[in-house]
Amino acid sequence: MSNTAAPIAEAVAAGRQAIAVDAAMIAKLTDMAGDFAINFSIAALIFVATLFAAKWASGAARRTLSRVRGFRHDPTVLSFAVQVVRIVVIIIGMIAVLQRLGVQTTSIIAVLGAASLAVGLALQGTLTNVASGIMLLILRPYKVGDVVDVGGMSGTVQRLDLFTTQLSNANNHKIVIPNSKVLGDSLTNLTGQKTRRIEINFTVGYGDDLNEARRVLTDVAGAHDKVLHDPQPWSGVTGLLDSAVQVTLHAWVEVGDWWQTQADLMQGGKEALDAAGIEIPFPHQVAVPYGDEDVMPVVRVKTADDDHADRKATTR
Repeated sequence: MSNTAAPIAEAVAAGRQAIAVDAAMIAKLTDMAGDFAINFSIAALIFVATLFAAKWASGAARRTLSRVRGFRHDPTVLSFAVQVVRIVVIIIGMIAVLQRLGVQTTSIIAVLGAASLAVGLALQGTLTNVASGIMLLILRPYKVGDVVDVGGMSGTVQRLDLFTTQLSNANNHKIVIPNSKVLGDSLTNLTGQKTRRIEINFTVGYGDDLNEARRVLTDVAGAHDKVLHDPQPWSGVTGLLDSAVQVTLHAWVEVGDWWQTQADLMQGGKEALDAAGIEIPFPHQVAVPYGDEDVMPVVRVKTADDDHADRKATTR
């Protein structure tokens, strides 16, 4: 009887010990789950608060910097600075979220340091655009509202971001150019100066009075209310073409008046030359036959007498 009681007692003791271990593990897992749920909930609240804080900080930065004279009239720098503030707040908030979830930031920094080469190679283009955006902000080749030409693409600068420059062309098309391309390619700022020169090439016949043609064009430019008198309008012979003499008109205007004034001077110059009896010829071509045949023009100009004769023939 005593021989069987000892194994039974040992088995009961072992069972009690196993139950105690299981209960301890369950209690520990329950505590861990509770702690994780609490930390996850707090991390979620921190993340949501970070988004609201980033929005508030960017708005506060915009309002504060708008009061500074250097930023008030320069939306390019203002937008760039506001975006940097927003990104910095989000980064700080994400670090707080990771810390709350139990992730050691020192470990993250060590991992990022070990993978810095791979990350740098993978994000080479992106980092180049960020560096180019900072250089554009420092060099200031343009600002928001300027009309620029970058690699053959023209438009009004709408925004300068960390990665791209956004343009809007005359057809209201949105053009997005990487900052690295803007910085590395040739750039022409069409409205970077206060004044801009209009250049229009007219053609007159070889038999016309060139001095009279120059005077007519200069008078047309001088009579326009948008043309500046300093520098004065200028015209001169700039080319001897195959069928005409090229006379160029130069006139200076304010940048905002360039397009319409150019159209007005082009129309007014044509009408003034017609009124002065100065011919604006079109290209002539002649056919050169073989043998002793006479040279005949390929293009024949129809006169008013020819039109009258054609109408009489039609009525008959």
